[in-house]
Amino acid sequence: MPGLIQKQSLQPLQHKEFRLFIIARFFLIMALRMLGTVAAYKLFQLTQDSFSIGLAGMSEFIPVFLLALYAGHVIDRSDKRTLLLRSVLLYSVCVVAMVFITSHWFENIGHKQSPAIYYYIVIFFTGAIRAFAGPTTNAIIAQLVPRNILHYASNISSSTFLAASICGHASAGFFIAGFGVHITYYIILGYVLIAATFISFIGKKPIQHLQKDISAWKSVKEGLHFVFNNKIMLGAISLDLFAVLFGGAVALIPEFAEKILSVGPIGFGWLNAAMDIGSVLTITALTFWPMKKKQGYRLMYAVAAFGLCIILFGISRIFWISFVVLLVGGMMDGISVIVRSNVLQLTTPDDKRGRVSSVNSIFINSSNELGQFESGFMARAMGTVPSVIFGGSMTLLVVIITWFKAPSLRKFEY
Repeated sequence: MPGLIQKQSLQPLQHKEFRLFIIARFFLIMALRMLGTVAAYKLFQLTQDSFSIGLAGMSEFIPVFLLALYAGHVIDRSDKRTLLLRSVLLYSVCVVAMVFITSHWFENIGHKQSPAIYYYIVIFFTGAIRAFAGPTTNAIIAQLVPRNILHYASNISSSTFLAASICGHASAGFFIAGFGVHITYYIILGYVLIAATFISFIGKKPIQHLQKDISAWKSVKEGLHFVFNNKIMLGAISLDLFAVLFGGAVALIPEFAEKILSVGPIGFGWLNAAMDIGSVLTITALTFWPMKKKQGYRLMYAVAAFGLCIILFGISRIFWISFVVLLVGGMMDGISVIVRSNVLQLTTPDDKRGRVSSVNSIFINSSNELGQFESGFMARAMGTVPSVIFGGSMTLLVVIITWFKAPSLRKFEY
C-alpha cells in the first residue's frame, strides 16, 4: 500500500505538459528568488538600513494589491498559457533593467543622490507582473492534469517552488561572492529565458469562463463572494496571512548576516535558503506520505511552532543555531503550504480559478511583501532583535485567537 501511494503521488509527471510546466516553474522561481535576494543585498549595501528592504517589499506589495482582483478576472477570460508566457517575458525586461542599473557606467554616471530609487521602480513593475503571473501559475495546473490527481500535482508544484527557492536563495549568495551583483543579474536573465522557452512548448489552453459578457466588477465580486463564503479556505489563508505578516524575519536577514552573525554573502545566502530547505523537506515527505486526518489541528500546531522559531531566531547569536531554527520554521511552514494549497485546488470551480487564486495571492503572496515592510518598519521603531521577537510573539497570539474563533478550521480534514 505505501508503494502504491508513492506511485500515485508521481502520476502527474506522466503528463508531458505538466513536466514542461514544472521545469519552467523551477527556473522561473529560482530566477525570481535570486532577483529578490540580490536586490535586498544590494539595497542594504547601499543604505546600511533594513528599512530600505521594507520599502522594497512595499514597492512590490502595492501593485499586487491594486491589480490582483482585476488580474483574476483577466485570467479567467484568457488563455492561461499565453498569459503566463507574456508575464515571464516581461520579467525578463525587468531583469535587463537590473543589469543596466548595476552596471559600472550607470553607478558612476547615474544619479548618486538616491540610487535605491531605481531598485524600487523595477521592483514595483515586478509586482505588477506578479499580480498576473502568480495566480495564472496556480490556475493553469488544473488544465495540465486530470482532476483526480490534481492534489498530487499541487504538491509537486509546491515542492518545485520551494526547491527552486532554495537554489535561488543559496546560489545568489555564492554568485554575489564569486561574480558580483552585476554578473549575477545576467545569470538570472538566462534562467528567466529558459523558463519562457519551456512554457512556449505548452499548447494554448481553452478559456473556461462561461459568462462571456460579465462585467469586470461583477466577475471580481463573484470571486470574492466565493472565497468569503468558503469558511475553511478563508480561515486557512487568513491564518497564513497573519503568520507571514508578523513572522517576516527573513526580510531582516541581510542585517542579521552582516551585523549580528557576521557571516558574509555566503552565510547570507544559506540563511535566506534555510526556511525553503525546511519547507521542501516537509512537502516532499508529505507528497509521498500524505496526512490522512486531522489536517486542521496540524496546521494550527505548525503555525504556532513557526512563531516560536521566529522568536528563537531573534534571540540567537550563533550562525548554526539561527540556521537550524529557520530550517525548522520552514518545515512547519511546509505543512501550512500543503494544507492551504490542497484546499485551494480541491474546492475551487474551474471557471473561478483565476479569481480565487488572485484573492489568495492578496492574502498569501502579498503578505510576504507587507510582512517585509512591517519587519523593516518595526526594526527602525524597536530595533532589529526586538522587532523579530515581537513578530514571533504576535504569530503565536494569532494562532491562539484562531484556535478559539475558527473551530471549523481546527477540525478540518480532507
